Amino acid sequence: MNDKQTVEQTLEKIIQTNSLIQIVLSKNRLNLKNSKTIIRPLQIDNQLLYQITEHQESKAIHKNVSPSLCLEWLKNHLYQYKQVFFYTQSADYHLLVGKKENVTFLKKPPSKSTLKLTHNREKNYLLNEGEPIPFLVHLGVMNKEGKVHSSKRDKFRQINRFVEIIADIVPELDQKNRIHIIDFGCGKAYLTFALYHYLKISKGYSIHITGLDLKEDVIQHCQKLTKELGYDHDLQFIHGDIKDFEASKSVDLMISLHACDIATDLALEKAIHWKSKVILCVPCCQHELYSQVNQEALNPLLKHGILKERFASLVTDAARAQILEIKGYKTQVMEFIDLEHTPKNILIKAIKKSDLENHEALKSYLGLRNHLSIHPFLEKILKL
Repeated sequence: MNDKQTVEQTLEKIIQTNSLIQIVLSKNRLNLKNSKTIIRPLQIDNQLLYQITEHQESKAIHKNVSPSLCLEWLKNHLYQYKQVFFYTQSADYHLLVGKKENVTFLKKPPSKSTLKLTHNREKNYLLNEGEPIPFLVHLGVMNKEGKVHSSKRDKFRQINRFVEIIADIVPELDQKNRIHIIDFGCGKAYLTFALYHYLKISKGYSIHITGLDLKEDVIQHCQKLTKELGYDHDLQFIHGDIKDFEASKSVDLMISLHACDIATDLALEKAIHWKSKVILCVPCCQHELYSQVNQEALNPLLKHGILKERFASLVTDAARAQILEIKGYKTQVMEFIDLEHTPKNILIKAIKKSDLENHEALKSYLGLRNHLSIHPFLEKILKL
């Protein structure tokens, strides 16, 4: 399929047969503020509607429309986006739009189950309960029938949250070539296996994932499980330290979840050096700037140890996000649920936009650094 008429006929059929699960439109070519739009069906007062959610910078604008108005909106806006994913009950469709609105329309087997249409009541997951997922069964999250164990329900939700984030950044990766991924500090690798399952098994992308961790016994367990699942061709686990790791090929996606203190900075430095397209980072144990941060006007805050600790952690992540901006990344700081049942953590999501340094971002960073008398480790190793 490769023409607009085929695309629009397919759209009409999807809407008319009520078979739509979700549409994701990304990379708006005409409205840079509107980075992504998501459309999904929902039911309000026994009426089928479609919710159109436009993501504009830090805002999400929702509107609920009838099926006919949804189809009209799609026909008016569809070709503004560089790529669109249609998820239906019978198939997935991938639309690629070129500069002159020339289109490529691909059809793939369905990857999503039918969504329940209840409005804002039940969470719809990318990894579904009721469908046995081999790695979740092996890790004790599900039984062989696909039922999530009651004691693992929180972990199941947390894994799904991570997969949602991965689904969100997939359009930023080159899906036509093999995607190389490194997971620094992978631990027991719940999320590494979830990443493999979603990208390789569910979506069918060509990938290679490397998980790295300091704990040799944990790595041995992951290696054993990888062979049992038959994933060992595209998924490997290595025992080692972030600072000593050298990639043999370019790394498209770098993940670092809970690397302690400056180990996070070591991971970020590697990713920046590799010019990784996407960085996902959840820092922890932020001690470095606690003894550095100093500003007389902030003494009412800084004189309290617990407040100073939290403030220093926020400053650390603000500095990291800003340094990524300097290095040509567009960054977003968001909440991420930790797997260890602790309070919500901060996740830094960074998308590579330019190979040139951003001088305005550097100016802002130096203002923050000098005002608080800090000298972050990441700045030192990058030699800003």
